[in-house]
Amino acid sequence: MLDYIMLDTQSTILDQIPDNFSSAAILLHPFVEMPSGWTQSKKNQNPYKHIYPTDEEILNNAKPVLWKTVMDECGLASFAELELALLTSIGALNEDYARLDLADSLNLNLKEDLYFPDEDKTSVFLLNGLLEVMNFNEATLLHYSEPIFDTSGSLKLNDVKPIKICELSSAELMVTTNNMEYAFMSMYDAFNTLFLSKQKNIDEIVGKMNWEAIICDHQTYIDWFLQKSNGISYSKIRCISLNRNVPLILLNM
Repeated sequence: MLDYIMLDTQSTILDQIPDNFSSAAILLHPFVEMPSGWTQSKKNQNPYKHIYPTDEEILNNAKPVLWKTVMDECGLASFAELELALLTSIGALNEDYARLDLADSLNLNLKEDLYFPDEDKTSVFLLNGLLEVMNFNEATLLHYSEPIFDTSGSLKLNDVKPIKICELSSAELMVTTNNMEYAFMSMYDAFNTLFLSKQKNIDEIVGKMNWEAIICDHQTYIDWFLQKSNGISYSKIRCISLNRNVPLILLNM
């Protein structure tokens, strides 16, 4: 059983993960596109209620939208700028780091039925792929732990569906296999999931699953979106289309 990891900003991600894992990737949660008119129909039902689709509505009706697509539509230059725009929009950054200009660019250009990615918990769009990866190398069980209520447990891997993972915790959650080959962890006030692998070929897994991700190196911190301002070069970003016929594109931030 692997306990939830409280990452800090003083050390790199690779320096803080358990020794049995060799590589890590920060998976970017896709934006959520609901059918045209969905938002208005919800407003008609209750104009005063905060509107965001449930996990079931996302799984059944939504389409994932790439960060790269939103960047292009909103005039943002990098994944770091989009992350800063998202975090500023939800009030997760103090005034020293908040970028109201980027938040305005995002919110003023976001289409009505397009919603922010899941925050605090792993995107439901990623869960099918993550469970597929967890099935590699003959794993039979999923172990999970969450820090808020300090609960943990195990599930038979073949019986687990994405919606079950959603029900385990509304926020931070660590999930790993019984053979400790892979793990993934959601993070508070984040639009990302940290994916860990015992193998060094995590970039190949990310490419195979068509995830947008930051492949962590020994200069990647959990506040990667601030690294350039601290004089550290950005890690390479793998911008991977959700259409598996599109080849992997490697970008520098």
